[in-house]
Amino acid sequence: MAHLQRYDRGYTRRKFLADAARGVLASGVLAPLHEVLAATGEINKAYPEELLSIEAYTKGKIKTGDTISAANVEYVKDLLEPVRYQHILKNGRKLKVVKTTTELMRLGPWEYTEATLRNAGKARFDDKGNVVNGADGLPWIGGNPFPNPGNGLELFAAQTLSWGRHDASFYAITAQAVAPAGDVRFRYEGGWAELSPVARVVMDPKPYWPAHQDKLRYQTVFFTAPTQFAGTSYLNIWDYDHSRFPDLYGYVPEFRRVRQFPTDQRFEPLLPGLSLYLSDAWAAGDPLHTWGDYQIVGRGPFLAGLSDNWSSEHPNWERGVHGGPKNQTFWDASVELVPEAIIVEAKPLKFPRAPVSKKRVWFDARNQAVIGMITYDRRGEPFRSFDGAYSLYEAGAKKVMDGQHPYWSWTHVTASDIQTGDVTRLQQVRQIAGGHMSGANDPGIFERYMTQKALIRLGAV
Repeated sequence: MAHLQRYDRGYTRRKFLADAARGVLASGVLAPLHEVLAATGEINKAYPEELLSIEAYTKGKIKTGDTISAANVEYVKDLLEPVRYQHILKNGRKLKVVKTTTELMRLGPWEYTEATLRNAGKARFDDKGNVVNGADGLPWIGGNPFPNPGNGLELFAAQTLSWGRHDASFYAITAQAVAPAGDVRFRYEGGWAELSPVARVVMDPKPYWPAHQDKLRYQTVFFTAPTQFAGTSYLNIWDYDHSRFPDLYGYVPEFRRVRQFPTDQRFEPLLPGLSLYLSDAWAAGDPLHTWGDYQIVGRGPFLAGLSDNWSSEHPNWERGVHGGPKNQTFWDASVELVPEAIIVEAKPLKFPRAPVSKKRVWFDARNQAVIGMITYDRRGEPFRSFDGAYSLYEAGAKKVMDGQHPYWSWTHVTASDIQTGDVTRLQQVRQIAGGHMSGANDPGIFERYMTQKALIRLGAV
């Protein structure tokens, strides 16, 4: 007689479907995930083996170390959003499979994760819909405010509050726009800086920067190459009120001055050829309540990049590429079996001319990080897709340190216009021209990047 597994794929699928039908969001299959993580720091006791091992999930057809390609993608079709599946099946995209991460502290910045555990249960929404500390009604105090989310709004609120999960981050970035025929049409270099005046867990003063306690975020993006766009920069200043649009300032070198731009026009490419809008940042590039109707539409296992994605062998952290007509379209990337992803849909509320009707976003239940997004056009057809990867910047003896712990951050993003076939590749590199280096929690980041004077200095390249 064949041995019947109590917790096989059929059981977990039924569990996720039954919970969804009852409107229940209780992460974990064998036990509540948040309780297991708080008690042990690991996910093992929350999920059966078939959700912790790609080999168990596929009954040995795909193993750790294998590469997913057109030859075997059917075995994991239900673990991929439709766009990556089509990329693999028809466009030569490949994904290396690595072991599932089970330790919570390897899934985010150490201090952010510590604050999440320490402050669990303290957050609430106030009468205006802003996330506040429950004890005094002041802005949030640090970490993920909703590590045991009860609905889609809480998932998006946490993501919007802290994009990179550091008090401050600077990302040196290269971006390439690849045409459907496989040619790289545009190559850009630039920097992305973000600073949180509230919910600070590393930088002093904590948890708030008193003179800026009414602000949620300062964020600057600028470009250093190619020559015709060098010096172009934008500064977003976010109010802590989750319903207000940021103030948006820009420096365009040909005008030689800082101008204020309309802030609700967030669905235009940052530069020619890029399949990226300000609205797309971290899948939560707009204030929380400018979108609405946050609905959980699914749960289940997923394949995403959460580890082994730092290009430690390259001095500037640059990655290899493959696939597409000229082997230039997709990043070399590693993915792991995520035991449980939570899928949330949201609709734009305060954008009457938005080219999108909704977005669908995948969150990792282990740490609530965004691991995929698809937007839909006004007809409801798939429009654009975003997938990327995170990693500890640690590989054997090689490490990039963030204080006392290895640096954790995103490593690369693939943004695809499904309707045109254009693909934009972004990667975080060690350094770009001008001495701008990736890193976290630099106390000089505000004066260097986040004032109007800083925009003018950046424009003088």
